[in-house]
Amino acid sequence: MGRFLLASLMLLYLVGCQANADSISSTPTSEGTIAMSSTNCNIPPELVQPLQGYPCLNGTATVDLVVNGQAITLEVNGVDAPVTAGNFVDLVQRGFYNNLTFHRVVREPQPFVVQGGDPKGNGTGGFIDPQTKRERVIPLEIKPADGKQAVYGRTFPEQNIRQAPQLKHNRGALAMARSQNPNSASSQFYITLAETSFLDGNYAVFGYVTKGMETVDKIKQGDRITSATVTKGLENLTTIK
Repeated sequence: MGRFLLASLMLLYLVGCQANADSISSTPTSEGTIAMSSTNCNIPPELVQPLQGYPCLNGTATVDLVVNGQAITLEVNGVDAPVTAGNFVDLVQRGFYNNLTFHRVVREPQPFVVQGGDPKGNGTGGFIDPQTKRERVIPLEIKPADGKQAVYGRTFPEQNIRQAPQLKHNRGALAMARSQNPNSASSQFYITLAETSFLDGNYAVFGYVTKGMETVDKIKQGDRITSATVTKGLENLTTIK
């Protein structure tokens, strides 16, 4: 019973991270333009038009975050989560995450997540696209373990999918935070401090920490991302057309 209550509270905690996502008016920390090739990244045909112009990752990429003088290496998976991974790598390449804080860190009553990527620093911000002047939000994207393609827009419980996702919430998972609307993730991400399998099928995992987890374990609320850099796989960043 206690475990169920904890899981429910943790879900609410992440859901509340962008409660004001529909009314964001802030500007990103940094803006930039990127020359990208175009491909559909195995996106379902019905989503190509709604997501036209969005970044996607047609493969994998490696990103280094520098926090407290130490590097955290992330392997970003665009094979199983092309839209979510592409959104993140695009923001890294723009310099968006540089100097942003980890505004939520939860270790009690047990290790949970560190969460950052909010330009407002209070859990309500997202990325404002400099071209459209609107917040870029992406659909929930989760690939079933035995599926050939990710499913979009609804959680596994909503879709009555009983199998596990391909990318699970293991310790060191990199995933997107969102509001109660499944299709509201923008720039806020979290890294799990422990296995949190009760989040599987509800939030989009798109990569894992491959080096520097000891640095993640030491992150405190208010610590800043000194820099975020794509060190490998930038050529896999494309746009949906």
